[in-house]
Amino acid sequence: MSVLYDTVIVGGGPAGLNAALVLARCRRTVLLCDAGRPRNAASGGLHGFLTRDGVLPLELTHLGREELRRYGVEIHREAAVSAARCGSCFETVLESGGRCRSRTLLLATGVVDRVPPIPGIEEFYGRSVFHCPYCDGWEMRDQPLAALGPGKPAAGLALSLLSWSRDVVLLTHGPARLSQEERERLKRRGVPLREERIARLEGAGGVLGRVAFKNGETLARRGIFFNTGQVQRSQLAAALGCRFTHRGAVRADRMQATGVTGLYVAGDACRDVQFAMVAAAEGARAAVAIHRALQHQERA
Repeated sequence: MSVLYDTVIVGGGPAGLNAALVLARCRRTVLLCDAGRPRNAASGGLHGFLTRDGVLPLELTHLGREELRRYGVEIHREAAVSAARCGSCFETVLESGGRCRSRTLLLATGVVDRVPPIPGIEEFYGRSVFHCPYCDGWEMRDQPLAALGPGKPAAGLALSLLSWSRDVVLLTHGPARLSQEERERLKRRGVPLREERIARLEGAGGVLGRVAFKNGETLARRGIFFNTGQVQRSQLAAALGCRFTHRGAVRADRMQATGVTGLYVAGDACRDVQFAMVAAAEGARAAVAIHRALQHQERA
């Protein structure tokens, strides 16, 4: 508690790592705390990140941490469990019970996907079952695919998957909750709708083979993309008084400020376009805003 950092960054994915790098190069004192449980840990490769396409997520984390050490960034491999504004600074409490103070605080805590509770799905998650076609659609191109989930968002996902494969089925695992217009649109685009309850997913070695329904029928599929929502990984933003969008994302301005003085957010926690490359860019933008805010304080 004797050290007052310029910034504490909670979360060590692309957003937090890149923010720490930019701030360190501005000669700011930075503490990064991250438990090492990234959203994409199960993925066989991170995609859409220039010069790092296909890199394992944990390898990117390792490379980022090694770069930060050269600049003297302090890294704690544990999560932050609480944070509060204390006068002119923030006090953050870590899992170990340690406490740290900082002039500013950046939340790069990300989100957690609601993986559908279907028997067998964990075996295939990250290898045959995915949440983002932009991230993994290329690897599943021209294969028999399924979109999983009820309602209009899942129907939209099914239609989107037609960019990667002409063989797409919408599995709603119960009542579809679709309007007649939405049903007709699926039919026009050649996307069958299956509302039967799913008993389990079957395959071997992480490679999906088929979907088994509770009525005894099966459907051969090679990949599934789901759209069943997500939640904030951390409750820190809510505890600190941040506002949220109707989709549950933390509200932030174009420079990642939350409206709470000294508090910033970057990455999946605050945006709909949830790419690693975008998160890294938001981390850099937040770092610039933090540095400018600190400069303003120092000139006062």
